[in-house]
Amino acid sequence: MSDTHRYGRILLKLSGEALAGDNATGISPEELSFICTEISDIHNAGVAVGIVVGGGNIFRGVAGEDQGVRRTTGDTVGMLSTMINSFMIQDCLERRGVPAVVLSAVQADKIAELFTVQRAESYLSQNTVVIIGGGTGNPFFTTDSAAALRCAELGCDALFKATKVDGIYDKDPVRFPDAQKIPELTHQEALEKNLQVMDVSAFSICRDNSIPILVFKMMEKRNLLRAVTGESIGSLVRKGV
Repeated sequence: MSDTHRYGRILLKLSGEALAGDNATGISPEELSFICTEISDIHNAGVAVGIVVGGGNIFRGVAGEDQGVRRTTGDTVGMLSTMINSFMIQDCLERRGVPAVVLSAVQADKIAELFTVQRAESYLSQNTVVIIGGGTGNPFFTTDSAAALRCAELGCDALFKATKVDGIYDKDPVRFPDAQKIPELTHQEALEKNLQVMDVSAFSICRDNSIPILVFKMMEKRNLLRAVTGESIGSLVRKGV
């Protein structure tokens, strides 16, 4: 990897909604292609990449409760939704000549290998993008928590949280034109401010393991490559002094 890269191994957290694009649900071929091109760029630059993707474009466990679905059932369906998204990303990357593998946090012998730290490490050492589906494998945990957990387990340099806006704001910038961007803050400050960009468990895991979190806008050309080189984009959540 070039010395110009600040981060040599990252865990990229993608939302399922990012794959849907302007649609409410499903997978947009254009959005999927854009995201995979961005990932290909940093892979080709020598960055080791792990990916955790949500499943909200297909089904959200929490939303299922409003339809009378038990939370455990809804979360199980949500975990399966992340598997669908994971396979679509894998296929898209491989069509670009990027080796990629899907590891599953839930038993799915016929379609994916079970996630273990040793297995993921082995693939990363072979320059293979590792896509981890199935969340944590347990209900009541978000894919943000899954991303933070995998980031810690795999010794990644940072957790990259891809969003639709260019960082963390003091309030929703879509709803409030006067929202102020917060370029940098500590994990503890993020927890105390109750920022909604990630859940409390994810922030806590990163704080306890001194993992920086970069929150940035994914759908802007070469933003991901700029981020791994350490350019000042998005918002950085870092360890306190």
